Amino acid sequence: MINLRPCTPADLDLLRYWDQQPHVISSDPNDDWEWEVELNRAPEWREQLIAEIEGHPIGFIQIIDPAREDSHYWGDAADNLRAIDIWIGEKTDLGKGYGTKIMQVAITRCFADPTVTTILVDPLANNSRAHRFYERLGFKFIEFRRFGEDNCFVYGLNRADWIYK
Repeated sequence: MINLRPCTPADLDLLRYWDQQPHVISSDPNDDWEWEVELNRAPEWREQLIAEIEGHPIGFIQIIDPAREDSHYWGDAADNLRAIDIWIGEKTDLGKGYGTKIMQVAITRCFADPTVTTILVDPLANNSRAHRFYERLGFKFIEFRRFGEDNCFVYGLNRADWIYK
């Protein structure tokens, strides 16, 4: 059973540790999450969550409203969208289905708001494993896009296409 709980400043060392893991770096090589600052903020447009199994942290997930997000990472995003970032902290926890379960909980959480029409993700363009992962969840390729220094594929999951209703 996957539980998502809010990140707190007490998670700082864990998140820093996960940020140093090669599999996490390879999926997000150019972002500084500024944990020391961000863990002390709670803007209405964002949820930063720790995924746990039986109280044991296994991953991180962030859900944002890209139209309201203050860095404008997604540019001029439409209303009624959500965007998700996810990673599994330990390499030994990869390939066990945890990411799928975490995403299912996160998707349900996003679509619990009846105004949300689409969820976006932006894996690196060269991360074919992530592409297959999102496609298995029902996400469809939208476009190639450059975010800062990163070449990414943007995928979207429309409410109508959600396979875990």
